Amino acid sequence: MSKESFLSKPVSSYYLLVGSTAALTGLGLVMILSASSIHSLETNGTSYAIVLRQFLFLLVALPIGFIASRIPIVRWRSLAKISFLISVLLLVALQLPGIGHTVNGNRNWLGYGPVVFQPSEFAKFLMILWAGYMMANRSRSASGETNVLLLLLPGFLVVMFLIMAGKDLGNAAVFASILLCLLFISGIRLRLLGMSAAVALGIVGILIVTTPNRMKRMLVVLNPFSHEYYKLSGWQPAHSLMGLASGGLFGVGLGASRQKWGNLAEAHTDFIFSVIGEELGLLGTLCVLALLGALIFSIFRIALRAQDAMVRYSCAGIGCWIATQTVLNIGSATSVLPVVGVTLPLLSYGGSSVIATYLALGFVLGAALRDPAIAPIIGKSKR
Repeated sequence: MSKESFLSKPVSSYYLLVGSTAALTGLGLVMILSASSIHSLETNGTSYAIVLRQFLFLLVALPIGFIASRIPIVRWRSLAKISFLISVLLLVALQLPGIGHTVNGNRNWLGYGPVVFQPSEFAKFLMILWAGYMMANRSRSASGETNVLLLLLPGFLVVMFLIMAGKDLGNAAVFASILLCLLFISGIRLRLLGMSAAVALGIVGILIVTTPNRMKRMLVVLNPFSHEYYKLSGWQPAHSLMGLASGGLFGVGLGASRQKWGNLAEAHTDFIFSVIGEELGLLGTLCVLALLGALIFSIFRIALRAQDAMVRYSCAGIGCWIATQTVLNIGSATSVLPVVGVTLPLLSYGGSSVIATYLALGFVLGAALRDPAIAPIIGKSKR
C-alpha cells in the first residue's frame, strides 16, 4: 500500500491519532526519566521518583481518555453548556487562601494536601468545548459574521483575566491564541481578525513592558548570552541553546545530557525539547516534530469530517491548542520566543497537562469513531 493511498483513506486519521499519541507518550516517559534523573536524585533520593509520578498520572489519564471517547454527543453538549461556568469557578478558587497555591511566582495551582492540580489546563478543554457549542448554535441560527467575535470574546476575556490574576502570562497567551484560531475557523473577515490579533498583541506588549521580569525575558530573546542577562534571565534559554547545539546530528546519547546537571532547572518540563535535542540530536528533534505534526494533522482531518457542528469546532480548537503550545514551548527552547512556561504536549512532565490532553484527545477519538467511514473498519479490526 502506498503512502498516498493510506493517507487518502479516512481511517488513516484514526491510526495517525492513536499511533502518534502512543509514540509521544512513550518517548515522553523515556525523556522525563532522563531529564529528571539528576534533579529527582537530589530532591527525592532516587532517580525514578519523578518518572514514576508521571507514570501514575498516565494510569489516570488513559482511562479518562478512553471514557471520553465513548461519551455520546448529547452528554458533551450538556457539559458544554456549563463548561464556561466551571472554568470560571475553578480559576476563581485559585484566589482563595488555603486552596490556591503559588509556584515560581504564579498562583496557578489548586488543591489541598497531596492532591494539587492546575485548573488552567482543564479550562483549555472546557473553554474549547464551550466555544464549539456557542459557534454551533450560531451557525444554526445563521447570525451575522461579526457576532462570533461578540459571542466568544467576553468569555475568553474573563478567563484570561482570571489567569492573569495568577500572573500566568504563558497560559493566558495560549487562550488568546485558541480564541484567534477559532475566530479564523469561524470564517470571520481577515481584516477583523487582523485587528483582533493586533489588539491582543498590544495588550501582551503592555503586560510585558509594565513588568520588569517579563521585559527582561523579552530582551533576552535577542541575545541570551549577553553579559547583562546571561547569569540572570538569560541562563535558561542560553543553556537550552547549548544543549541543542551540542547534540549535533545523532546526539550525545540517551541519558548523557550535560545541561540537566543543574543548568536547566526545568529540564523535564519547560525545556524537555532541549534535552531531546542534546541526547538524541537533530534526528531526534525532527522525529518529535514529525510526531507532533502527525498528531495535529490527524486532529484537523477528523474535525473536517465530523458531522456534528459542535464536535467539528471543538476538535479544531483542540488542534489549535496543541499546535499553539508546541510552538510556544519549542520557541522558548530555541530562544525564538521568550520563556513562557508552557508544557510540550505529551512529552513534558505534568499531571494536569497529560490528563487534560488525554481528555481532549479522547474527545477527538470519539469523533473519529463516530465517522461512518471509520467505525466499520475499526470494528472489524477489533473482532
